[in-house]
Amino acid sequence: MPLRNIAVIFLAMIGALVCYRTASRNRHVGTLAQAMNLVVEHYVDEVDDRQLFEGAMVGMIDKLDSNSKYTPPEDLPQFQEAIDQEFPGIGIIVEFDNEAKRLRIKSPIPKLPAFRAGLKRGDIILQIDGHDTENKSLPECTKLIRGPEGSKVKLQVRRKSEKEPLSFDVVREKIPIESVKGDRHNAAGEWIYTLQDHPRLGYIRIITFGERTVDELKAALEKFGPGAQQIDGLILDLRGNPGGLLTAGVGVCDAFLDEGLIVSTRGRGKVELEAHKAHGDLSVPKSLPIVVLVDSYSASASEIVAACLQDHQRATIIGQRTYGKGTVQKVYMLEGNKSALRLTFATYWRPNNKDIHKRKGAKDSDDWGVRPDAGQEVVISKELREQLLEARLNRDLDVIDGVSEPPTKTETPKDGNGEKPPAIPVPEADPDEINPADVAKPIPVDPQLKRAVEFLLVKKS
Repeated sequence: MPLRNIAVIFLAMIGALVCYRTASRNRHVGTLAQAMNLVVEHYVDEVDDRQLFEGAMVGMIDKLDSNSKYTPPEDLPQFQEAIDQEFPGIGIIVEFDNEAKRLRIKSPIPKLPAFRAGLKRGDIILQIDGHDTENKSLPECTKLIRGPEGSKVKLQVRRKSEKEPLSFDVVREKIPIESVKGDRHNAAGEWIYTLQDHPRLGYIRIITFGERTVDELKAALEKFGPGAQQIDGLILDLRGNPGGLLTAGVGVCDAFLDEGLIVSTRGRGKVELEAHKAHGDLSVPKSLPIVVLVDSYSASASEIVAACLQDHQRATIIGQRTYGKGTVQKVYMLEGNKSALRLTFATYWRPNNKDIHKRKGAKDSDDWGVRPDAGQEVVISKELREQLLEARLNRDLDVIDGVSEPPTKTETPKDGNGEKPPAIPVPEADPDEINPADVAKPIPVDPQLKRAVEFLLVKKS
């Protein structure tokens, strides 16, 4: 028998053995494949086998827990962008204009491509690379606007102050997704990390925990000067933060602790997998009073931070009881990095050795989530929360555009920390281009933030 034939037979035997061992580990694999084949061959309508496969994957993972997810190829880029905190685009915030049946630019973000190209707030996008946008959905238009970094996208827009449509060639760049924000922007589009009415109180919002969150936080803390000498207290706002990377949550805690356990993770059978401890590299002095604001939407890494700083008595927790997500997920890449499986593999435990995960059927009296410190629970209604969120978004965008604080083109005002930011051209607002709904409105009284301010002012005195 030729040597080549012997080699083929040998490889076939090895392949059969591998298949046998795989099937022996899960006896249902063969049945699943058989069912899929039967559907493809005999179902009354033609069925795409890829659609069946993804349906099976979703159904299987959904049987586990709400945080384990299968991400198909078409959703993988968006998933990766959220983790990496960047995406290729031009830097605009858009909304659907019901009257025009097209996208309307709510705000071009300062310093980014669309802003530099001259696009303005209120511009109606008529075409994207020659594609008419009428009645196209937001996802459809977003897909057309995005593209490879360094490539160009041509936008045709209608501007109220112009008789004819305007065309702009915009070069796509990596657009950073901010995870750390302040109270408001200065005229240069930079965050001011102190409260407008209380300039000696620091205010930092963390809206998600991604790859660059820790670096963003440390950069914000540096604005307070050496030893945070420019502030008397700090408010760390984690309300509405759904979490993100465990490592980012650990890094945030590490910025405020000089020693001790931050969080530990335990796998199957409650066996400890890792114990994350502080390294002692403080970003602010231990004497600086800190308040952490949380609500029922603060979850995962947000809870790690709140629980850790509470257990070490490094911060006072104010607001509402947190969500209660005490599980950790690991991402496994599938199909040659074309799809992904996010699988719960551990639970995390706070320094006081408690598991804060809210399990199915848990009662309010059970010990889950992170509760505010004694006497610091401030409950707000769903309606007020929505009003505060809308007002906050408008405030952020209005100050970016200079609508509520209009600067001149050459103005270089000082920010709340006494520093002069670099001057950048700021387009003057044309009254005809401003939607009355977008003009700055006073933010409703925020009871939770108000309590935090009162607490820190008492500490100061």
